[in-house]
Amino acid sequence: MLCSTVNMEEVRIYCENTGSYEDVVMGSTLKALSDRVCLSIDAKCGSGMPVLAALVDHKHVSLDYRIINPHNVRFIGYDHPDGRRTYIRSLCFVLQNVVREMFPDKVLAIDYSLPSGLYCEIRELAPREDGRPYVYFVTDAELEEIEARMRKIISEDKPFSKAMLDLGECERLFAANHQTEKVNLMKSLGRYHYNVYFLDGQADTFYGPLAPSTGCLNTFDIMGFNEGFCLQYPMDGDHDKVLPMKRQSKLATALKEHSDWCSIMGVRAVGTLNEKVRSGKIIDLINLSEALHERKYADIADQIYARRGNVKIVFIAGPSSSGKTSTSKRLALQCRILGLNPKVIELDNYFVDREQTPRDENGEYDFECLGAMDLKLLGHQLNELLSGNEVEIPRFNFKEGRKVYEGNMMRLHEKDILIMEGIHALNPAMIPDVDNSKVFRVYASALTSLSIDENNNISTSDNRMLRRMIRDNRTRGINPENTITMWQSVRRGENRNIFPFQENADAVFNSAHIFELPVLKYYAEPLLRRISPSSPAYPEAKRMLKFLDYIVALAPQEIAAIPPTSILREFIDGQTL
Repeated sequence: MLCSTVNMEEVRIYCENTGSYEDVVMGSTLKALSDRVCLSIDAKCGSGMPVLAALVDHKHVSLDYRIINPHNVRFIGYDHPDGRRTYIRSLCFVLQNVVREMFPDKVLAIDYSLPSGLYCEIRELAPREDGRPYVYFVTDAELEEIEARMRKIISEDKPFSKAMLDLGECERLFAANHQTEKVNLMKSLGRYHYNVYFLDGQADTFYGPLAPSTGCLNTFDIMGFNEGFCLQYPMDGDHDKVLPMKRQSKLATALKEHSDWCSIMGVRAVGTLNEKVRSGKIIDLINLSEALHERKYADIADQIYARRGNVKIVFIAGPSSSGKTSTSKRLALQCRILGLNPKVIELDNYFVDREQTPRDENGEYDFECLGAMDLKLLGHQLNELLSGNEVEIPRFNFKEGRKVYEGNMMRLHEKDILIMEGIHALNPAMIPDVDNSKVFRVYASALTSLSIDENNNISTSDNRMLRRMIRDNRTRGINPENTITMWQSVRRGENRNIFPFQENADAVFNSAHIFELPVLKYYAEPLLRRISPSSPAYPEAKRMLKFLDYIVALAPQEIAAIPPTSILREFIDGQTL
């Protein structure tokens, strides 16, 4: 509950971290308040965890926010998703400054997310003839110097500052820094003024708050990776260390392929995509992207066909809203074209009965753990099918919480293959007693490598959350607030059950479409605007709305041009498979 202003010069603030009211001078900053109560915050948030930003009435703001009215304030550190994003943005700014100093005739591209951090490249200004960038190969000595210079800036605890500049000033400033994608974005938005951040005289823009200064950015690493390098930072709330580098080559290859394809299409970032939408050229891009998907389905089917004498089972796994269901159906169709006879089964049919389901640390049923599956039955039936025997496939009745048998008999003949999708499909512990040579594994995910601009990448997780929110609201009646509230739990399950096994895949299918964010914006924006400012989901809704504000939405007649076989139709309706 908020109290009214104490007098004309002071404002009363409720600090959620300490559970106390604080009287502050009107116009003072959140940084001043956080300095005053930091010892109490440490007791609540974990000793030694720096305050990076704050939630003011559930709105994510930087610590230079000036207090004019009474508010509820919660200071956040690395253990909060918004605090973590603040840390990463600020660290990227430090990296950008160092690269500009060391390579003034080149440009830094923060390309996409990897399990261990952000993949970055230093690129020549002129691209190749096909549109792909020329990448400058950074030496080990240069990487060491980049890291050393970053640590020097951090040790000096330099402040981040912010100013509002007009479009003309921004264009001149960022054109001089060779940030053409940032300039394209600003032109495509048509605004007159933009918030610009400064560090040590260097300028940049971000779509979220930064830390108050560089001194809190101590934990990071720089590791060479492929043509570029990986900027590593703490994972999962442990702000004191980075995780060991995971060289997930198959995932990185899929992301690189998409990045190169975006370059060839001339759409590396949101600004150019916006121009495609505004100029009426988006239909051509839709058709090209859909054709690429069909080619990828066909390529994977060709790989399965090449092993047809041995492979009888195809497993498809992927995180939430990656399009696993559509992938299994489209892949089945491509296999039919080659003369195979695919049979599609969901691994969800092999859940254990409800009362046997393990419970999580909160005492709730954990449906996403491997123990929630009847592995004994699954392994037995697969071995029976591989031996040429007939089995009765169960159907899991989710309402009753048990398997039911309805006479669905199955036998695998010479040209038959079994296609099964589920979150554990890449985990070898799921079928330890099944001949691995008989299994072909596919990892499906929306691995977008489209960026907002040169140094602001788009999270694949954000892409998937928008997909899920739209689908859940449309098909399951789940409001967007619930989708957002549950998303961190979904991500934790993916980190445990899916991402560690990505490299077990024989093939990777990237379900992202280069044109999909303008589609998702059309459906997601009204849903996000429904969320009340008093809701715990409001900060995330505001963040997503701010992100979508950079994107020009497709018109209904343009969305109608998306074919009914598109993977996007799984989320926005109109699918025919």
